[in-house]
Amino acid sequence: MLPDDTIIMLREKLEKVFGGLRPEGILFSGGLDSSIAAVLSGCKKGILVTLGDDGPDLEYALKAAGALGMALTHRTVPVDEALTAMPQVIAILQSFDPALPNDLAVYFAIKEAKLMGLKSVMTGDGSDELFAGYSYMASMEDLEGYLAHLTRVMSFNSTSLARHFDIEVLQPFLHEEVLDFALRIRGKWKIRKEKGRVHGKWILRRALEGLLPDSILWQDKRPLETGSGMAGLNAILDTVISDREFEEKKRSRGMRFFNKAHLYYYEIYREKVGDVPVPQEDEKPCEGCGAGMKQDRSHCRICGWVEGYA
Repeated sequence: MLPDDTIIMLREKLEKVFGGLRPEGILFSGGLDSSIAAVLSGCKKGILVTLGDDGPDLEYALKAAGALGMALTHRTVPVDEALTAMPQVIAILQSFDPALPNDLAVYFAIKEAKLMGLKSVMTGDGSDELFAGYSYMASMEDLEGYLAHLTRVMSFNSTSLARHFDIEVLQPFLHEEVLDFALRIRGKWKIRKEKGRVHGKWILRRALEGLLPDSILWQDKRPLETGSGMAGLNAILDTVISDREFEEKKRSRGMRFFNKAHLYYYEIYREKVGDVPVPQEDEKPCEGCGAGMKQDRSHCRICGWVEGYA
C-alpha cells in the first residue's frame, strides 16, 4: 500500500472512530494524542493536571487549547496532596510500579472530572504503542513484531482509576478498527525523519495535517510524569530514605528496587495491599519482586520490573 493511500485511510478510520464518541471531557496535555482526541471528537473541555505550577505541559496545553477553542481546567496539585494520595492510588492499582507519578496525574485528572460532574473522559491511551511513539523503539530491528506483541499485552491504569470514580473512560486508539489498521502499517512509516529530525508516530502526524497546527503535530513527546511535573516527586522521596536504610531494606526485603522512591511505594503497598502474590502454576516469578507473571510478559504489573534489567 502506498504511503499517501495509507495516510488517507488512517485519517478516515480515526475520524470515524473518534467522531462516533461524545466525551464530556478530555485528559488534556496539549500533546499530540490529546490534541487529536480534541479535534476529532469535537470535545471542548480539557482537564490538565500539574504538580504545583511547574509542569511543562501547562505552556503547551494553554497554547493548544487556544488554537482548538477549548475550555481548559487546570488542576494544580500541591506536593503534600500528591503524597497523601499515593496510598489510595497504590491500593486501587494493586501495584508499586515506579511509574506511579504518571498514574497520580491521571488520578487527579479523573478526580477533577468527577468533581465537575462529568460522566465520561477521553484519553490518548494506546497511540504510542500502536504508532511507535517511544524513543527506545527507534533502534529496534523488529519493530513490527514488537508492536504486535506489545498491543496484545498492553493495559492502561486509566481504566482502573476511572472505574474507581465511576466515570467512563473512552480510549479510541484501542478501538478494534484503529488497532487492526495501525498494526498493518509498516514500521518505516511510523518512525521517520521529517525536516532533519526523527519522529515517532510519523504517519499519525501526517494523517492529521490540516486539522492541527504544525506546532502541535511535530512537537516532541513529553512523558506524562514529566509534562505534569509529577516526576519531581521522586527527588523528594530520595530525601526521606537514607542510603543506609535503602541498602538495608533491599537486603531484608529480598527484592530489587530501581531507586528509593520505588522502595517508598513498596512500603505503602505492603501496608495497603499486603504481600506480593506468589506465582501460580502457569506463571513465572518476576525477577524483581517474585510476583507471578504470565509467560508471555516481560513487565511485572506488581513492581514494574522488566526482564533483563541489570
